[in-house]
Amino acid sequence: MSKVGGEGRSYRRIETEDLAKLAEIDIQDREDFFQRHRDWAEAYANRVLGVALCQGAARYYVDGTVGINDFDIYTFYWKNPRKRWYAKRLKAYDFGDPKFGQSPDRPDYVGRRVDCMARAIQADEDEDMITAVQRYLREGASETARLLAQKAVVLLNPDCGTVVWPME
Repeated sequence: MSKVGGEGRSYRRIETEDLAKLAEIDIQDREDFFQRHRDWAEAYANRVLGVALCQGAARYYVDGTVGINDFDIYTFYWKNPRKRWYAKRLKAYDFGDPKFGQSPDRPDYVGRRVDCMARAIQADEDEDMITAVQRYLREGASETARLLAQKAVVLLNPDCGTVVWPME
């Protein structure tokens, strides 16, 4: 949970173009990670279910209430039975545009901090991302699932802008 108060948040509206920029940051992060870590690429590069904006910024996109502290992006992978995903991986990036202001904790950034993370979740071979992610959140079998379920999840790829959580 963020300790940043209202004065440290941005209340500018998140547009579709902003979601597309976040999706690009995620693609670059994933390509860089898999380029440097070939063993992870072999196990997960072809198992991407999709990518979503989560936590407070996603909630702000959905209901306009909390403002933006940072952007939390999660790539969701089909769980690989031969190699467990390294869930602690987190990489921070600069949004690169001052539209949403600067992250209070990163004065060296031009824009808000973008945190790229990932989780491997259970999904049937013919199951779409929305169904798999909603089940993951509903079941709440991990601390991450329970925390993500408290806010919102908005797709970046595929179907940019589609709200996955909360369910209507």
